[in-house]
Amino acid sequence: MRAALMRRVEARAARRRVAIAAALVEAGVDVAIDGEVVRVSARGLRARWWRDLALREAGRTGS
Repeated sequence: MRAALMRRVEARAARRRVAIAAALVEAGVDVAIDGEVVRVSARGLRARWWRDLALREAGRTGS
């Protein structure tokens, strides 16, 4: 039972990382998923993050 729950939690986290990466790629940001970390780089990224609601909400979805 516990192993099944852990697999579900890990799968949910993986889907969230992919959603964040997809939203950032769509915005023209370089993205790499490194294990549990989504690494991003782009000029003016912080300003872009705050201007674009879709980027901020990508990691907050209930998926």
